[in-house]
Amino acid sequence: MATSSWIVILSGILLLSQVSCQEAVLHISNGAVDREYCLVYNSSWSNLSLTLSAAMEYPVVNLTSSLMCTSEGIPPVTVNGKAVVVMRGVCDFSQKALVAQKLGAAALVIVSTTPMSPPSANDTEYEKVQIPIVLMRYMDFLDAQNVFGEEMQVKLYAPVVPVLDASIFVMLLISVVTVALGGYWSGASERDKLSGGQPGGGGGGGEEEKCDSGDMALYSPLKVVIFVGLMCLMLVLMYFFYRYLVYVIIAIFCLSSAAALFSCLDALLNLARCSLMSVTVLGKSISMRTVLLSAVCVTVAVVWGVYRNEDRWIWILQDLLGMAFCLNFLKTISLSNFKICVILLSLLLLYDVFFVFITPLFMPNGESIMVQVALGPGAAGGKGQMGVPAEPSTPQEKLPVVMRVPRFSPWSQNLCGMQFSILGYGDIIVPGLLVAYCSRFDVRVKSPNKIYFYVCCIAYLLGMVVTFAVMLLTQMGQPALLYLVPFTLLGSAVLAWRRGEMRQFWNGSTYEVLDSTREPLLPGGKPDYSSRDIAEYK
Repeated sequence: MATSSWIVILSGILLLSQVSCQEAVLHISNGAVDREYCLVYNSSWSNLSLTLSAAMEYPVVNLTSSLMCTSEGIPPVTVNGKAVVVMRGVCDFSQKALVAQKLGAAALVIVSTTPMSPPSANDTEYEKVQIPIVLMRYMDFLDAQNVFGEEMQVKLYAPVVPVLDASIFVMLLISVVTVALGGYWSGASERDKLSGGQPGGGGGGGEEEKCDSGDMALYSPLKVVIFVGLMCLMLVLMYFFYRYLVYVIIAIFCLSSAAALFSCLDALLNLARCSLMSVTVLGKSISMRTVLLSAVCVTVAVVWGVYRNEDRWIWILQDLLGMAFCLNFLKTISLSNFKICVILLSLLLLYDVFFVFITPLFMPNGESIMVQVALGPGAAGGKGQMGVPAEPSTPQEKLPVVMRVPRFSPWSQNLCGMQFSILGYGDIIVPGLLVAYCSRFDVRVKSPNKIYFYVCCIAYLLGMVVTFAVMLLTQMGQPALLYLVPFTLLGSAVLAWRRGEMRQFWNGSTYEVLDSTREPLLPGGKPDYSSRDIAEYK
């Protein structure tokens, strides 16, 4: 059961796709009242002014009773030089735009009752259309009519959004701190295990050893391949049955994150040497600290579950639970050697690339399976662009497997909804497993100054910096594992080679590879622990 839960969570964890949406503002004023509304546009298709003062003012003509797929029944004099408002549907955006342009319209505003994403077309249609095309919520247009009536003068403009938002630095800090703490905790657990008074420095613990090592240990290539294969199966099931399985992921996340938060807080209290506050009830000893801590952790998880779609503040709890989940994962899940690290990280990199970039080539609608599952069904036609909801009061359920930090661009947060910089848990956990292995290896070989741990953390930091740099330069979301996996694998491998420890680093220790069913046997059939003890200290 525990293994199945980890597979379900990890399948969701790798579903990150950075998303973008080009947003603008529709400004209306009658001298006494000013209102602004959210617009969505395509910057490749429409050039809008960057400031309100530089924007041209257009009178509005309401043709929402028409779809403007043809010019039939629309006198040119009614739309000439005006911003035409029409309903979305039936024909393509480009067809509506060409009809409006032919009639002499100065701009085309398409009102929508469905989620809005930037209108797209092929390159030839981009060249034909010379007027601005924007999408607007139908409910916003009705509100504007109630405030200003039919006689409206509007300006369209797209304020400059800083390319380098402060939320990126916060996200970078969260990811690096989580990976570093998770790796350090894994190394500390390994040190405690070795000094726990077991034979050979903790080498012969049998069942106790297996319990200490975590819920799941990956020690064979076959296990890794099966594990990744099950994740692929889970992703495909999520694609076809998203509306049902998303609630399964949410429920599992609430349970696992509450347990992870308890584990993290309990470790902190133990570090601070806090009393267990034991009391005797009906002859049984009960730790009041455990009871109170469990209540707090469950409460945090329940509050997140109830208010998970409240953007304004719930991201704080989601990030807190996410950090606890990642930390506990890195502490409890162990990879036995560098060979397993290479196989797992490489397969997950291929998994990421295949489901993001290859699946659109053979899916009927050209959709990316990864993007569709990460963003929800119908997300911008699989292009990786997040649509603006037409009804803010009816949010769509999304997988809770990302860190979220709100962007610091104030204008868009009140109009189009809060925008977030996001990073998937997989971009923390997958390379974090290698960092944790390096930390444990430092303990095993007693390397000076935890050199493997620090080098791998620095490699992770550099990989994240490169990821964000490429994202900012291209203005496109990036699969972070493309950069994180090579940086961390190469960084740790080069260090092991330079220190002449590559063979030991590659094979790990016999202690980590073997479990109680795979011990080397003496001629009499009894486990031979001596060979394992020698391998630990070789």
